[in-house]
Amino acid sequence: MSSLKIGIAQLNPIVGDLAGNAARILESAIEAKQFGVDLLLTPELSLCGYPPRDLLLNPGFIEEMSKQLADLARQLPENLSVLVGFAGNNPRSILAGEKPLFNSTALLNSQGIQEVFHKRLLPTYDVFDENRYFASGKESHYFHLHDLKIGVTICEDVWNDEEFWGKRQYAVDPIADLAALNVDLIVNLSASPYSIRKQILREDLLAHSAKRYQIPIAYVNQVGGNDDLIFDGHSVAFNRQGEVIYRAPGFTSSLEILEFENDFSPASLYPIPETEEEEIYRALVLGVRDYTEKCGFKKAILGLSGGIDSSLVASITTDALGRENVLGVMMPSPYSSEGSITDALALVHNLGIQCEKLAIQEAMTAYDRLLEPLFAGTSFGVAEENLQSRIRGNLLMALANKFGHLLLSTGNKSEMAVGYCTLYGDMNGGLAVIADVPKTRVYSLCHWLNRQKEIIPPNVLTKAPSAELKPDQKDQDSLPPYEILDEILDRLIEQHQSSRQIIEAGFDPETVRKVVKLVKNAEFKRKQAPPGLKISDRAFGTGWRMPIASRWS
Repeated sequence: MSSLKIGIAQLNPIVGDLAGNAARILESAIEAKQFGVDLLLTPELSLCGYPPRDLLLNPGFIEEMSKQLADLARQLPENLSVLVGFAGNNPRSILAGEKPLFNSTALLNSQGIQEVFHKRLLPTYDVFDENRYFASGKESHYFHLHDLKIGVTICEDVWNDEEFWGKRQYAVDPIADLAALNVDLIVNLSASPYSIRKQILREDLLAHSAKRYQIPIAYVNQVGGNDDLIFDGHSVAFNRQGEVIYRAPGFTSSLEILEFENDFSPASLYPIPETEEEEIYRALVLGVRDYTEKCGFKKAILGLSGGIDSSLVASITTDALGRENVLGVMMPSPYSSEGSITDALALVHNLGIQCEKLAIQEAMTAYDRLLEPLFAGTSFGVAEENLQSRIRGNLLMALANKFGHLLLSTGNKSEMAVGYCTLYGDMNGGLAVIADVPKTRVYSLCHWLNRQKEIIPPNVLTKAPSAELKPDQKDQDSLPPYEILDEILDRLIEQHQSSRQIIEAGFDPETVRKVVKLVKNAEFKRKQAPPGLKISDRAFGTGWRMPIASRWS
């Protein structure tokens, strides 16, 4: 059997940047050719970036993509084949009433487009909405290279092994169809978003398929952050026995060369992060860096309260952008404790970031005076408390606008779930960094950060959480302890359990009913929140489509 050198280009595209993405692919192709590569793999929709969403509804965008694809082919080095993901027109759309596009992969060489393969399985769960744009490919295909039959699949096409799942998710199984065609190798071009420990699931699934059909599999995944989604890379290859023989580094671009002759020869095997905390932290750093850079910002600003949430976000942002590109702003009120100010200053020292202080008492007094005629005869309450947060939000937005910085909000998932956050206050911002990180996980991440040296001040880790909007306020005054709250939220949001099921699991009925009501009532806030980086299987973002005006209970 012929031998083959395969390059796996784990790329970080920018959605919509057709010329830029083509240049990245060409750069990888030129580098791969220097190592004698015969076939270069790039991720799903690598030419336009994933997910392109409603850019796909623009005919001009599709037309330009087609031109870029043809231009890219002409520029490729000779005797190199490249698989490039793109969105192409469906000629059957008018006659057959199908969607106008395919999610496709083109086999290119310097002579032009040689073959085109269409994605067969189109996911519509969680963040995916591919039936909105694409028609399904009708059959599985392969191409010949060096006398080898190489089967092509795109992302979801490998996620339908009924033996692995215990059931079929779709009516057809492209992997089984390619096995029936006696292919020598299966390649999969993916843009698979990150969630905690998803790589372990990917590898278990792909290993099972490779071993079941005795066919080697090479899998290339996109890397980088696009809006709320993070792509972790971790491209892999498996031999016929289902053993992983190559794994790309996570959360960074890479190019690796694999030797194939009847089977893969062992190659680099970069480790999966040892702990969930390391994995999550690296994902969030990548998400902040790419969101900032791809949106055209150079620096970021955030409020520093001396609390654990803003401390974690400040650390993530510093690692993402560099200490010289982060501005923290302290905005103490009469209710801010001296310890909070001291803790914020200690964090600033540990991180080496710039810090400014804007005391808000004068602004609070002005608001109180302005509202006094209308608030007369009422008692101090949530409205007055929230004024402090909104004053801070206004100041941060003013600074962000003035200096062109990206404002980062610092609320966690527990707060977002139950509405323990203020519209037009602490929810202000262009990106919610830890909006998918529960409060208990915030603590574990901060402890992980401090494993070798102090980054998060010790007092931040031990003091009771507080918004400090009134004297001696504690989060637990109005919320269950976070250990209980987060478990209820996990069952409700991640596991889709009913109130009855949660109560039957041993939780206090009154507490459960209160939490469920809070989650429902906070939906209008979440709809107005900045995009939050997704790290779980059920985030308050693209994949969360709950109604605001409803009577669900």
